[in-house]
Amino acid sequence: MDFIDECIQALYIHFSRTRHRQSIPKRREPNLTNDAIPEPTPPIKAVSKSPPVPLNEEERLKELNQYKIIDTPPEEAFDDLTALAAQICGTPIALISLVDAHRQWFKSKIGVEATETPREIAFCAHAISKPDEMLVVPDALEDERFANNPLVTHGPDIRFYAGTPLVTANGFGIGTLCVLDRVPRNLTPAQLDALQRLGRQAIAQLDLRINVTKLERTITKSQRVEEALRQTNKRLLQTLKTLRQTQAQLIQSEKMSSLGQLVAGVAHEINNPVTFIHGNLPYVNDYVSDLLDLLSLYQQRYPDPDLDIQEKAEAIDLDFITQDLPKTLSSMKVGTDRIHQIVKSLRSFSRLDEAKKKRVDIHEGINSTLLILQHRLKATGVNPGIVVIKEYGILPPVECYPGPLNQVFMNILSNAIDALVEMETEEWELLTGKQKDAISSSQFPIPNPQSKTPTIRIRTEAVENSVLISIADNGSGISEAIREQIFDPFFTTKPVGKGTGIGLSISYQIVVEKHKGVLKCLSELGKGTEFLIEIPIQGSKEADSDRS
Repeated sequence: MDFIDECIQALYIHFSRTRHRQSIPKRREPNLTNDAIPEPTPPIKAVSKSPPVPLNEEERLKELNQYKIIDTPPEEAFDDLTALAAQICGTPIALISLVDAHRQWFKSKIGVEATETPREIAFCAHAISKPDEMLVVPDALEDERFANNPLVTHGPDIRFYAGTPLVTANGFGIGTLCVLDRVPRNLTPAQLDALQRLGRQAIAQLDLRINVTKLERTITKSQRVEEALRQTNKRLLQTLKTLRQTQAQLIQSEKMSSLGQLVAGVAHEINNPVTFIHGNLPYVNDYVSDLLDLLSLYQQRYPDPDLDIQEKAEAIDLDFITQDLPKTLSSMKVGTDRIHQIVKSLRSFSRLDEAKKKRVDIHEGINSTLLILQHRLKATGVNPGIVVIKEYGILPPVECYPGPLNQVFMNILSNAIDALVEMETEEWELLTGKQKDAISSSQFPIPNPQSKTPTIRIRTEAVENSVLISIADNGSGISEAIREQIFDPFFTTKPVGKGTGIGLSISYQIVVEKHKGVLKCLSELGKGTEFLIEIPIQGSKEADSDRS
């Protein structure tokens, strides 16, 4: 049977005996005489007084509840205080007791097994009624408040009690730090002072506990707010990325649309007159040939023409004209053929009338792009020119969007040319710095025998169900840090005004999202750069649905 059960049983026996004595009728003695006086009823001992309820009980209970400590597990910090109190005061029992509306509950205990007792029999319930004073009971049997208390008359047989109230900052007594003994005794002033100091440490520990709890709640709340902010920031970054991609697409689409319309318009305007010239050149060639034959026949029949005809023939250098005119017509034929080829390439590059997928020859798109960029590949006064090596494999017709794919070729080839031109320019500046005195005034560059020839190598091959296009240059290469960002919208390493940072981003979207292909960049500093483009031969239905 534990301590609570013993207390309850003692209360039950005590009140039962009292009610029994009160309910027994007074025994009437026989009247021996008319003047006989009955014996007086023996006095009944008073039950121990119930502890007074503080006037501010409602506020006191609210203060206690704020600590949220009732029915919590034992804690080492409080157990250390009760152990010190028992050791200093030399008592077998020490408690940190908290008094709520119906019980006293032990946060820490030494010398007893019980965890609580009813408030009606609690010594500590008396102590909190005067929070500014210690309650000391040298001998409970001699104190009318506790003489018949079950805690005194039965186990644990309390005879001595000393408790210092635990007073909050607002002046409420919520419990005590107390020491108890089973024999009457007193504490020395030093022991009483130490008990009070330990009591203040107990309430400080309670305040620390509630502050730590508040801090933990604040930290938890801050963590939730931080996580919410992190998620919001993540969503905002994603939104910003989407907006940038949309902006890049709009800018590039408008740019390419304008360029396509311009190219198509120029090609159309050039095509009509060139077609006229090209179509009439065979007739002109025949006419000239006939006229030269007739002239030759006249010279044979009339070897000695009039003097004025001879002077005119010498003035116009007739012999030279008869030899050079056929060559001139032949050159014109070559020129118009070249113009026809350029117009065809321009129209192939623009492809304004092809909004849907179409089976095309990939090599045709690459060649058209190279033709448009031909002026940048030629040698200039500073740069020796760029060599283009084509290693074309046998490719089947590829189902793709020809216009956007040509745009990808244009972006990658333009970047390769920029890288090679920049490398050559840097080498030229270094060369002119070292050999400044050796440079002639003719402004022609001195060739560097150790420098490598700027080269772009284009390789194509069929791989299973895809075609692989490799565009590599032998430029200065790209660092890993830059390579990781190379497909990000608006990222560029070019000076302001020379690059927008959207070309490769758009190329990535065209290849990966539009064609469901692969676009990779392989590069090392000093070893050049290679772009690998993989396009499915048969367009996926998913890409078609995205387009529609």
